[in-house]
Amino acid sequence: MRRILASVGAAAAFFASAGAYAAQPTPWQLSFQPAATGIMEQIIWFERYSLWFITAITLLVLALLAYCIVKFRASANPNPSRTSHHTLIEVIWTVGPVVILLFLAVPSFQLLTAQYSPPEEPKLTLKATANQWNWDYEYQIDEPLSFNSAMLADEDRAEAGKEDVAAYPRLLAVDNEIVVPVSTVVRVLVTASDVIHAFAMPAFGIKTDAVPGRINEIWFKADKEGLYYGQCSELCGKDHAFMPIAIRVVAQSQYDTWLAAAKSDLTGANRALMAEIEGASKVAAAGN
Repeated sequence: MRRILASVGAAAAFFASAGAYAAQPTPWQLSFQPAATGIMEQIIWFERYSLWFITAITLLVLALLAYCIVKFRASANPNPSRTSHHTLIEVIWTVGPVVILLFLAVPSFQLLTAQYSPPEEPKLTLKATANQWNWDYEYQIDEPLSFNSAMLADEDRAEAGKEDVAAYPRLLAVDNEIVVPVSTVVRVLVTASDVIHAFAMPAFGIKTDAVPGRINEIWFKADKEGLYYGQCSELCGKDHAFMPIAIRVVAQSQYDTWLAAAKSDLTGANRALMAEIEGASKVAAAGN
């Protein structure tokens, strides 16, 4: 318990002092991660909206069961009723569910449509190829940029400059994050090289299978700068649990600088970007 409280406190301290937003799993988490996209905000709204119906229906069924158990128990009704039909009840339990399903179906279809309808043409296209057990990423631009991203081993943290476990959690931190500009529609083409995997980023509200020989397309538009974590969400072998996804959302100017440098020196570009972000966070914290 002390370790859990300590990890929660460390994470809270980091996010309170940092200028950038971030989302990652937390101990004893019961709800979704904080939304970083409009789609995820809609998902959270629909979850809360449908929960009202689920709660009401559950309580109604529980009340009816309790009523029937007490009202029609054998001791109170030694001679069972022979009633076989009741028109009003038939109408209620036919019309009622139809109305409830309509109230659930309309916003559900609206959300589904939004998930497949980007607000504008994507300005950046990435290809994510899943492997056992890491990811290959390709920026499909005039001069393509490709690199591999794998889980960061504890012994490599110091060399990578990622010793802060609150910002770079164990089993979630990677050696090379995806870097994208904020408020930009990004298309992600997802496939796999060996078995079925899945590309999932909870804070963005996106998840799709990575299937060998097939390309699935998803999109996102991150509204907040920060570092976001996801994982492979399809059982893909013995190291399935060690296949994280990390996306760093930055300002357009930071992205442009990183991209120009990454084409010739990815490691140096990542270090420079991290130093700039951490420096800005310290300045913001000092100003507060």
